[in-house]
Amino acid sequence: MEWTSIIAIYVLFWVISAFIILPIGIRSHTESGVEMIKGQADGAPVNFKPRKVLLYTTILATLAFILFYFNYTNQWITVEDIDFFGSRERMGQ
Repeated sequence: MEWTSIIAIYVLFWVISAFIILPIGIRSHTESGVEMIKGQADGAPVNFKPRKVLLYTTILATLAFILFYFNYTNQWITVEDIDFFGSRERMGQ
């Protein structure tokens, strides 16, 4: 696998991990019982901590990428394992 492919795939894992981590632990003003500032959105978070989100996102993305890379090199799960409908055979591959 090329190093550029490794970086691109890791970035994809990182972005997906960010969307998974972002909503965890976020509380709104009504959930926290904190008074809102005039003009503030109802869903604005009270306790958003970007460094914590970045750390957890990086940890999750790294673990997921390590699993992906080991599967890529060791071929634990292949296309044939997940092709339940025999589409590769119908396409003549």
